[in-house]
Amino acid sequence: MSKTWYPVIDLEKCIACRKCVGFCPHHVYEEKNSKIVVSSTEGCIEGCKGCERICPVGAIKHVGEAKKGAGCSGNSENGCGCECGGNSCC
Repeated sequence: MSKTWYPVIDLEKCIACRKCVGFCPHHVYEEKNSKIVVSSTEGCIEGCKGCERICPVGAIKHVGEAKKGAGCSGNSENGCGCECGGNSCC
């Protein structure tokens, strides 16, 4: 889990499709008042950009700096929940 790496949603682009909510096993996102919000920045796995990649409108960006080598390295040992090798892999 990371305190310095987390997603930010561009609410002007977001279409509230909930793909990020369903994708993230760490409950970083939730829906409030028909909008998707980042509810747990500390739940984000450092270096994971899986949700950014699955967003159909490019509304998710990550801020902060991930350490070199953080993110998926061919397996899910980092706890991101991605199926490595797939399109949504971090």
